[in-house]
Amino acid sequence: MLEQLLTPAVSRFVEFWPWLDDYRWQLGATLLVSLVWVLTVLFNMVMSRLISHLSHRGSQLDGQLLKAARSPLRAMIWVLGLSLLLEILDRNDLAATGAIGDEVRRFGTILILAWAGLRLIKVIEDWVIGATGSRQRMDRTSADAIAKLMRLILFVLVGLTLLQSAGVSISGILAFGGVGGIAVGFAARDLLANFFGGLMIYMDRPFRVGDWVRSPDKEIEGTVEHIGWRLTRIRTFDQRPLYVPNATFINIAVENPSRMFNRRIFEHVGVRYDDVSRVQQIADEIREMLSEHDEIDTRQTLIVHLNRFGPSSLDIMVYTFTKTTQWVRYHEIKQDVMLKIAQIIERNGAEFAFPTQTVHLAGTESEEPAFAGFPQAGEGQLRK
Repeated sequence: MLEQLLTPAVSRFVEFWPWLDDYRWQLGATLLVSLVWVLTVLFNMVMSRLISHLSHRGSQLDGQLLKAARSPLRAMIWVLGLSLLLEILDRNDLAATGAIGDEVRRFGTILILAWAGLRLIKVIEDWVIGATGSRQRMDRTSADAIAKLMRLILFVLVGLTLLQSAGVSISGILAFGGVGGIAVGFAARDLLANFFGGLMIYMDRPFRVGDWVRSPDKEIEGTVEHIGWRLTRIRTFDQRPLYVPNATFINIAVENPSRMFNRRIFEHVGVRYDDVSRVQQIADEIREMLSEHDEIDTRQTLIVHLNRFGPSSLDIMVYTFTKTTQWVRYHEIKQDVMLKIAQIIERNGAEFAFPTQTVHLAGTESEEPAFAGFPQAGEGQLRK
């Protein structure tokens, strides 16, 4: 019974086989593409499960590394499938693609590994910069410098590997580099100067990303946004981007106010000559007020003394430092200090001086000086 059922089926298959044999490469290509698609789907499912599992366990770096490697590995599956498809076409004498298949597999693998390396470097850079509580694993400038160096090494290695795979002699290129490097150095000396300027910034670290810098030699002032190998981008206080070649920083002095420990209050308070008897008391009370002020750093220099005889005032120098370095907070403290100084002067019955002139005419009696020992102006002279 079974034989009676199978005999017609076998006969039909035998009749169908020659036609099937004519389309064997189409079937093989279809099966290969289907297999690649199935492997891609399974790969996505497995990677999604792994990433989800790692995120639940709190392994952020492992999860980010898997995310970075997922796309290159998925592309690798399709590159291998494409190379096998080209070999199928070559074996069926449809096209001389066997050598092309090998080249696609070799060059594709190198490029995909380079792509994966760049993504992994980016993930590690972001992880290193990321904060843990109030601390950072590494500052942004150092992490950026190391990441740039790793990318440069990766590009060099990938370039040499591709050239060697293409049949180019690397030893000849390296020998030519020694001779041609001199000519290239002369032609691109500005570019090299900027490159080494950037290298010096990364090594000496006079500033880093986020610092407020200024130069007394040039009109450069603002917040550092990016330090590249050729240019450093600074955002000025009027929100304009300023692009400075790195070679500039080799030849100029750079201030970094972001690294100061205190901000200075340096003012001269002028009172009238008529209030000379009150100057000592005013200076003592101002000094006491600053010593007791919560926002004044008493470990730093604190000076409150009569400093000079001005043209129309007795000038008391106030020299002290605030604990904060924040610009806005500093001005709030400075305002509070100045208002308290005004209250001290008013409480002692004194007044602020303003520019005045006393004219003595010939033949008139001169006024008595404001205090003993002050020289009386002569005839025809002006006393300010």
